[in-house]
Order: sequence, then structure tokens, then C-alpha cells
Amino acid sequence: MKRVVVTGIGGLTALGNDWQSIKSAFQRKQNAVETKQDWLERYPELEARLGAEIPDYQPPKHWNRKQLRSLGRVSQFVVDASERALKSANLLDEDGVILDWLKDGRMGVACGSSTGSTNDIKDAAELLMTGKSDGFNANTYVRMMPHTTAANIGIFFGLTGRIIPTSSACSSGSQAIGYAYESIKYGLIPMMLAGGGEEFCPSEVYVFDSLYAASRNCNNPKLTPRPYDKDRDGLVIGEGSGMFVLEELEHALARGANIIAEVVGYGANSDGSHVTRPQKETMQRCMELALKDAQLSPQQIGYVSGHGTATEQGDIAETLATEAVFGRIPLSSQKSYLGHTLGACGALESWFAIEMMRDGWFAPTINLENIDERCGKLDYIQGDGKQIQTDYVMNNNFAFGGVNTSLIFKRWQA
Repeated sequence: MKRVVVTGIGGLTALGNDWQSIKSAFQRKQNAVETKQDWLERYPELEARLGAEIPDYQPPKHWNRKQLRSLGRVSQFVVDASERALKSANLLDEDGVILDWLKDGRMGVACGSSTGSTNDIKDAAELLMTGKSDGFNANTYVRMMPHTTAANIGIFFGLTGRIIPTSSACSSGSQAIGYAYESIKYGLIPMMLAGGGEEFCPSEVYVFDSLYAASRNCNNPKLTPRPYDKDRDGLVIGEGSGMFVLEELEHALARGANIIAEVVGYGANSDGSHVTRPQKETMQRCMELALKDAQLSPQQIGYVSGHGTATEQGDIAETLATEAVFGRIPLSSQKSYLGHTLGACGALESWFAIEMMRDGWFAPTINLENIDERCGKLDYIQGDGKQIQTDYVMNNNFAFGGVNTSLIFKRWQA
């Protein structure tokens, strides 16, 4: 078996694109949620008019028109984050171009989102409904297809290794990291770009609003979402991207790479019961699978990054499962800051967990004031955060369709 290390990370969030900016917002207990004032008139039936968008995003100026043609907003996010990850891993030349030797098949891509770019889906729907669409063109499908993120990363950087699309809602990013980890661990390929992304769209808000799972606290956007709180009223949709460079350890050492962390465990399973009603038993089993893969005991994990969507059934099921595995372990949810970034959250929250482990400071769940007594008995991180020295952290994500993922990262010690 090969050991798998993280040698680069890149991300885009509504609170900034580097760890220090994001950490500063966490320390200020500042979330990115805003009320969408124009939606009241535009979408009169929509009661959940909240979102955590990246403000004024523009793709990098050095990208040319040809490169941008096939990139919808979500693909722009993941390609941008990938470029940042490659730079972090010292895999770009002095002109910012990917090193040529990476194109020989040794690097692949695992990436996903809940869907492709919804503006392009709208253009295709208009064509089907009316017989014409001014927005439909030769690149519409490429921007809207479910594997648009993975395919566009491979094409943009000229990568010829394996492509693994993961379109599994809010486990897309963590599934991608898990599948990439397994690809390297079992000796199939030495390097992978892995992660996920999501673009903000009212259609996603409509989905959760129709399920009565979206927050409607439009008058107090900074006080929502409220993961694990008895006064929660639902989730808030966000957007962003997180991408990792994963690399086989000996390959990384041979090129003198800067190693950020090690991926040591991955668990994945499915509820097999209900599309939107999460199951405590299979969540618990997923965490146990990751521990078994890492050959660790529950006592060796110092922190769990919870999925923490601020939905009643989700919060209760995941915390009861976490308690069953670990007992009273420290846990928090970064969705309280960035909302639910869907396809991006598995990668972004893995990034945050790694950086917090390296810093020894773990962010609190903001807006958590009255812990729901039906949730598991855990050490919910509140207030000003918590100082924890640990060598292992776990990140959990649980998606529609009963798709469960659990990742374990180890502090790197040369």
C-alpha cells in the first residue's frame, strides 16, 4: 500500500481565498450570509431568501477567451482553485503554467458538484420548452453536464491521467478526495487533483425551501444557520470550491515537495433506505470504516468536523452517530459561517480541519446557543473556539441519496 500526502490546497470561499483570511473571519465569528433583497419581487413564492455568495467573483485575468468558453461558473471555481492548489504544490512554472511532465498521465482528476452550471441548464430548458433559445450554443452542454468540473480541470491543464467525476450533492468533494486517495494508495496513479465546487443558484434554495429545510430568517441573516441548536430553522446555501493536490509519499519526497498533511483513512457507504432522511446507523458505520482503514482507535481522533447543516433530522442523526463512535469528542460545523456549499463542502471543510489541526485552534460553531437536547452528547465547540493538540482529525459529509463519507487526516511530521 502507498502512503498518500497532501502537497497543495487551493480554495475559493465567500470569506476569502486563503486560510489566514478565512481563519480571521472564523475568529471574528463572522458569517457570509446575506438576505437576497431582490428575490422578494423576483421569486414571490420563495420564502427562503438567503445565501452566502462569493462577492464579485471574476476569473483570473490571464485566462483567455478560448479557455473560458467551456467554463460555467462552477467550472471556473474549480479550475481557479486547482490552479491555486498547483501553485501551492510548486507545480507551476515561473510563468504560472503547469509543469509539462505532469501531462504524461501521472496526474489525474477527481472532482464533482451537485450539478453543472444552472444558467446553461436554463438555456437548454428554454430550448425544449419554446423551440428556441438565444443562450444555447455549442458549449452549453459542456457547461451544464454533471461532470463539467472534472472534465474541465483535465482539459484546462492538459492532464491525461484518470478522470473521476463525483456528482453526489454534498458528498461530492469528500468522495473525490476519497476516491483519489484510494487511486494513489493502491498504486494506480501517483498524483491526483481532487475536490469539488458549487455555484450559487436560486433553484437550489427552492429545493430546500420546498422540503421545509431552508432557513427563512431573512431579517437576521447573521444569526443563521444554527447547526445543532434547538432554535435552528434550516440551512442556507453557499458557494465555492476546494481542491487538493494528493500525491504518493515517495513521489512527493523525491521532488522535494512541501507536505501539508497525510490522508490516512476513508470510509464510504450508503443508507439504502430514504433519499432525504439520514440514518444514524449507517453514518456510524461510515466513521468506523474510516477508522478501520486508518488502523486507528476512536480515542486517537482529536476533532470531528461535523456535516452540521442545521436541519433537524441531519443534525440529530449525525451527532448521535458521532457519539456512538467517539463519546464526547470536540465537534463544530463551518457551515455556520459559509452556509452549505454542497459539492464544495467536503473539500473546503477538509481543508479547514487540516489547517486548524496545524494551528492547534479549532473554530466554534457560531449561532449555537442552545444545544438541541435530542442531539448526541458531544463537546460542541462554542464561544471563542478551542485549543486542541491532536495528530488526527476527521471530516464527515452526508448527502442526499444516503451517501455517506468520512475522511481522516494526520498531522505531517517529517
